[in-house]
Amino acid sequence: MRIVFYGLVVGVSAVVTFGLSWLIWKLSHRYRLYPKIRARDVHTRPTPRLGGVAMFFGMLAAVGIASFLPPFESVFDQHLKVLAILGASVLIVGTGVADDIWDLDWMTKLAAQIGAGFLLAWGGVQLSTLPIGGISVFSPGISLAVTVVAVVLVMNAINFIDGLDGLVAGVALIGASVFFVYTYLLQRDAQTPYFNLASLVTAVLIGACIGFLPWNFRPAKLFMGDAGALLVGLLLATSTISVTGQVDPAVFVSDRSALFPAYIPLLLPLGILVLPLLDFGLAVLRRLRAGKSPFSADRLHLHHRLLDMGHSHLHAVLIFYAWTTVVSVGGLSFLFLPWPLAGGLTLAGLIVCAIVTLAPLGRRKAAETAAQKTSETELDEEAAAADGLDAASTGSLATIPSEGPTP
Repeated sequence: MRIVFYGLVVGVSAVVTFGLSWLIWKLSHRYRLYPKIRARDVHTRPTPRLGGVAMFFGMLAAVGIASFLPPFESVFDQHLKVLAILGASVLIVGTGVADDIWDLDWMTKLAAQIGAGFLLAWGGVQLSTLPIGGISVFSPGISLAVTVVAVVLVMNAINFIDGLDGLVAGVALIGASVFFVYTYLLQRDAQTPYFNLASLVTAVLIGACIGFLPWNFRPAKLFMGDAGALLVGLLLATSTISVTGQVDPAVFVSDRSALFPAYIPLLLPLGILVLPLLDFGLAVLRRLRAGKSPFSADRLHLHHRLLDMGHSHLHAVLIFYAWTTVVSVGGLSFLFLPWPLAGGLTLAGLIVCAIVTLAPLGRRKAAETAAQKTSETELDEEAAAADGLDAASTGSLATIPSEGPTP
């Protein structure tokens, strides 16, 4: 029955987010609170971008309800951590809203993201260990710096893929759900507290994504904007940092010689964020190579490339969902399946995803080949027709009497 309390948190977050999304949608259209279409945008009609505000207040409502539930008392005993998360969220959402309205420069946004990372680290939400037997490998200064870098990296990675209807909300929902299952396994097998900060933050994020997705799925009525994308990234980073390295994962492994499961706390967050991180890395390299700011906008993200390959808008989003599901669920499966079986299933899923992703290239190549053959056939027919006309012309001329004096 303990899961009911998490269900209540998810439900409150979802209901408040959904209701406020409707209110923001109505007000945005009444007062024209939406930006013009940009060259890199995929949508073709002006759409409000303040959905992140609804997600933020859904988060606040869920955290507020949880603070009154006795099972979460131990979570809120960590006053500094909770206040740090709320403070970082306020800073990020405020910056995101300002950017959605006034289009801030990248240095201002980066400064706010670094500030949010420092707030989390100051409040005690830090990466201090790695999953190598629970041994501490970071000094306090390095721990703070690594935490800030990780938070900024995840926030920007999530923000960079926010370009298609329902993409960020769906990917975050899948990733957060898998991570919640992981925290449950930690609680069951490692005897960690069932009600903990990582699970609470993850439940809040799941609810916010559930409540917002109906408004954001194609055709989107409302976008989450930078405020929502950065908030999603912040909560994902917070939940993973809260749990990574705090439990010795060797307790999962009956065969202590099985090394791979011991690194799940580090690999699972990377698996959940593999596509956003890949897109972020490629974008930074691409822009630096062109002599531009790594935060400058362009239309060369992975989701744009899927559209250019020939995928529809919906198919591109579903492909992102599929990759995220296979990688995250596959990584989690190593905890409860023999590693050869888990590895085989994950590899099979990756192969299927790759085939579906690259399918338009095969269709395009086949179409080009067919068109080329058709063109060659038409040329041959035209040549044959020309030869026939020449022959007919020659025969006709042979029957015409030559001009000369009339007898």
